[in-house]
Amino acid sequence: MIDITLENFESDLIGGSMQVPILLDIWAEWCGPCKQLGPVLERLEEEYAGRFILAKVNADEQQEIAGQLSQMFGVRSIPFCVMFVGGQPVDGFVGALPAEKIREFLDKHVPGEGQIAAAEEVEQAEALLEAGEPASAEALLRDALEKDPSNDEARYELLQLLLEEGALEEAKAVFLPIAGRATGPLPEPRVLAFSRYLAACIAARQARAPQELDAAIQANKRDFAARFELAQIFWAAGQPTQAMEELLEIIMRDKAWNEELPRKTYVAILEVMSKPLPKPAPAKPAAPRAPGAAPEAPKLEIAGKVEVAPANPVIDSYRRKLSMALN
Repeated sequence: MIDITLENFESDLIGGSMQVPILLDIWAEWCGPCKQLGPVLERLEEEYAGRFILAKVNADEQQEIAGQLSQMFGVRSIPFCVMFVGGQPVDGFVGALPAEKIREFLDKHVPGEGQIAAAEEVEQAEALLEAGEPASAEALLRDALEKDPSNDEARYELLQLLLEEGALEEAKAVFLPIAGRATGPLPEPRVLAFSRYLAACIAARQARAPQELDAAIQANKRDFAARFELAQIFWAAGQPTQAMEELLEIIMRDKAWNEELPRKTYVAILEVMSKPLPKPAPAKPAAPRAPGAAPEAPKLEIAGKVEVAPANPVIDSYRRKLSMALN
């Protein structure tokens, strides 16, 4: 349990909630229900064994914090609890609820033991992939998905490994649980990208030989079907930049060909090549003041800092090429 003040609000609450969910209990000495709720929350923090952290703020001593959160949620009474996840206040409840009701609330936001174990295995698998041990990584990713079928990153990493191995039937089975998210009026970009990757690998199995496709293109530079077929072969063979070069040739000559399929495929390749945002690091403590300097007034920032994806020169270069081809 941690006590929150203006001084540690950003580092311990906002920064801390980027690593683990934090439940902030807004209370006061004179509040009877607060005194009933406090011990219940402390027991639940022990019961959940580190899956969430309990934080407390005294509403009388820290009026700015209590006031802003109360105004944000339209609440005027205490005890009032706010759940912080990923540096943001995401939910809350009012009153001295019984433990069963609080568990229901917590379970909407706090990862289960299987989810935590799966996330750790994904991290280990990524390290193994970087070390050139795909077989060990694959075993960990399979186990992670068994423990937590909702872990998308484990699914994407496993999909990529299976497609690189040419294990199409297994890849189809791994993709099937999320396939519905690639369709409809608002498909999820990453799911859609992997659906196109899977389709390219399937199409490459029935494609003409690269030499035959090259000959067709040499005979007719506008044989877009041959160029697209060759791009799918390159992507399936683990040569995404060569695939994008072929797609660019189509886009530059006819942007609308085949309902803009080359552009859509190009964007999908970039999405598959991109890595999700890294987990944010905890906020760093403020730098020490110079001797004699006036203390800086603490600032209350409710929202966490926005993470920016690390630059990838290859991806950035091909984004620029696409932009130039479309303009």
